[in-house]
Amino acid sequence: MAKTQYYTATSIDGYIADENNSLEWLFEVDEGTENPFGEFFEGVGAFAMGATTYEWILEHDNLVEEPENWHDMYGDVPCWVFTHRDLPLVPDANIFMISGDVRRVHEAMTVAAQGRNVWLAGGGNLVGQFVAEGLLDEIILGIVPAILGSGVPILRHRLLVNDLVLTNMREVGQFAYLTYAVGDVARLGRHLASEAVTRIPVLH
Repeated sequence: MAKTQYYTATSIDGYIADENNSLEWLFEVDEGTENPFGEFFEGVGAFAMGATTYEWILEHDNLVEEPENWHDMYGDVPCWVFTHRDLPLVPDANIFMISGDVRRVHEAMTVAAQGRNVWLAGGGNLVGQFVAEGLLDEIILGIVPAILGSGVPILRHRLLVNDLVLTNMREVGQFAYLTYAVGDVARLGRHLASEAVTRIPVLH
């Protein structure tokens, strides 16, 4: 049972980037010796991100001049970038620049994933569009011991207690990882939701 997942790091007060769209605060945190993202990405067959997220990665990892950095992180896993403007492509990367209906793109990503999971890398505005269409199954938050006060929120979509069920907790270095079932899966109730989302291993 493949899932569509939102995996992201966040401050305690719910921001995935500061008011300047910077993640420098994140890199000050001790990640420990484990590699939860590597474990997570092993189950990913396709992923998507918004233009702002893609531009930040391009700049931070110098991907146009050093495309091997992209390939080291993501290999040949196909990526869809939602954008309304022209953006540079990472050389030889499996990237599709698209815009429009997220449901149509989600269908294409699911086919491309070939039974593996679909990862929504962010940002929150884009993920909110998938939530609005009922396409998000799981949220995995790596909570950082930082309080930013303002910035880019995890989501710009309302999800309440009946829409979310906590299914997993894990401590890695200074990060606290919380996994939530979302939407229809969450409405199964805590025990059934936990069973449903762990048919394919996540962070444990």
